[in-house]
Amino acid sequence: MIWQYKPTLLVISMVLLNGCASNLHSQQRDQVPTNMPLQWQQAQIAPALTVHDAWVEQLVTPQLKQFMLQALQNNQQLLQASIDAEIQKQQLIASGSALWPNLDLSARTNRSKNNRPVSYSNASSVGLIVSYEVDLWGKLAASTRQANLNYLAQQARLQQSKQQLIADVLTRWFDIITAKQLLDLYIRREENAQQNLDIIESGYRQGLNEALDVYLARNELNNERSRIASQRADLTRVARQFERLLGDYPQGTMTAEHELPVITRAIPLGLPSELITRKPALKASWYQLLAADASLAYAHKQRFPSLNLAAELGDNSARVSDLLSPSSLAWSLIGSLSAPIFDAGRLKANQQIALLNTKKQEQVYLQTLYDAFAEVENAIAQQQSLQARYTSTFEAQKNALAAEQLSFEQYQSGLVSYTTVLDSQSRAFDAQSSLIEIKNQLLANRINLHVALGGDFAKSTTLGDE
Repeated sequence: MIWQYKPTLLVISMVLLNGCASNLHSQQRDQVPTNMPLQWQQAQIAPALTVHDAWVEQLVTPQLKQFMLQALQNNQQLLQASIDAEIQKQQLIASGSALWPNLDLSARTNRSKNNRPVSYSNASSVGLIVSYEVDLWGKLAASTRQANLNYLAQQARLQQSKQQLIADVLTRWFDIITAKQLLDLYIRREENAQQNLDIIESGYRQGLNEALDVYLARNELNNERSRIASQRADLTRVARQFERLLGDYPQGTMTAEHELPVITRAIPLGLPSELITRKPALKASWYQLLAADASLAYAHKQRFPSLNLAAELGDNSARVSDLLSPSSLAWSLIGSLSAPIFDAGRLKANQQIALLNTKKQEQVYLQTLYDAFAEVENAIAQQQSLQARYTSTFEAQKNALAAEQLSFEQYQSGLVSYTTVLDSQSRAFDAQSSLIEIKNQLLANRINLHVALGGDFAKSTTLGDE
């Protein structure tokens, strides 16, 4: 009698719940916000050419390329991200297995003794069980979709980590060059200060200079030596940061005898709408939002009935040798329908939690999106400011160096005081050091702008996904 009513119960349940399930569709989302400008606000007159990566080639030397490859292979943070991606892949496989039947094999044998009267008995059994949950409402498919989107999000985060790592390697490499150039500048300044002191002390012994000039020259020499000691420590610190990016022990011995390149080629900015599908971090956030939608669908469908099918083929016998005899094999086929009736609001609360997480992820995506736009706009404005500063500082350096030489010549002729010489030397020093730092800032900002635009360093340097 029970088996006669089960199909009827299944049909009634499907008819009653089909309307509820059919109304649950994935939310149609717009990946592009409606208030997005057609062009970057800080570059209205710049051509909206597609972002390309070829400009990076003028920065990458064979030595630097080897460092980049080493970082991709050995950087601990990147390796952690790679493992996280592999974990998500295995979770996707585990989630997808729910869509397939389960096949279990069981075998058992035992021997027992009865004391009244004394007797022994043997029992053996073997069984092959197939179980399968019919995905009536797409619940299992929603779970698999969530796992798949989480995997895609992790893959996008991994790609973003690779791009950021290469950008950090480039930036720290130029920091090392900058620190070394500043150290060389300070050393030259020390040598110049020592020569000035020797000349002034010689003039003082001859009665041509005052004692104040000697004290000022000695003070200037000590200041230069102090700068050298500080700059050596800064060079070691930057070198350690660079070595950690490569996955090495931070010995602080890395140095670079190179000049900072000056980039003259304008970088194509593309359009704001292109950034959404090009930058891996934005794609990862978008995938996470879609995964939240799938999680909400799964939590909702958990409240629907579940249909499970099971089939068993097996045998029982007193002797193991008689098992699996064709004449004694038994089989059974079972279908069951279960539906939650009372769970003290647990399933409803889980659905509400999933809904709130989806709303939260919507705001996370919007925040990530607008932060990405802000990074590009700020980098463009910073690039324009640095270019103007570089041009002015370059001219200031030429004038300051000429003024420094002229002031010392006039001092030796008795036309100006030594404080005038110190002032002109200070201006020349500031102009030289500022020019080195601005060149480094231009490079760092250009690299950051490339990352903000979703540019890929690997394509132009043939690094691939190594």
